[in-house]
Amino acid sequence: MPLLILFVIVPMIEIFLFIQVGQVIGTWATLGIVLVTAIAGTRLIRSQGALALRDLQNSFSEMRDPSEPLAHGAMILFSGALLLTPGFFTDTIGLLLMIPAVRRRVFHWAKTRVKVQGFTATSSTTYTNHPKSRGPSDVIDGDFKEIGPEDTPPPSGPSGWTRH
Repeated sequence: MPLLILFVIVPMIEIFLFIQVGQVIGTWATLGIVLVTAIAGTRLIRSQGALALRDLQNSFSEMRDPSEPLAHGAMILFSGALLLTPGFFTDTIGLLLMIPAVRRRVFHWAKTRVKVQGFTATSSTTYTNHPKSRGPSDVIDGDFKEIGPEDTPPPSGPSGWTRH
């Protein structure tokens, strides 16, 4: 029910704001502002998204909890959707979510409301004492089975990957 109310109230707010702003600055200026915020939003999404991806990769490489970088990425994605949606109210919310300090506060607020059962991280990297090796081992352990021409079934019609 709250989602239904949100889907009714937000468009009503947007229509009201379009009428009010359009009366003050004119129709074409109002449409121009909506277009400029959409273009600026895509640029902000690209830069903020790259930073969020870097933070996520760092959390994985440092074996830290990735929930905050993941939440930031989700908020940036949501912010981008709001910025691409025409309207002043959604643009304002979208621009606010582009500010890292606002995202941190939203994350910490949401974190108090969500119960996480557990989080574990392990590393399976092995290192060797070989003189030429200074990092992870290049040895891959596995099993194999040689397949000869007699083991492959004959083709039965087209492969499905090509048009015939």
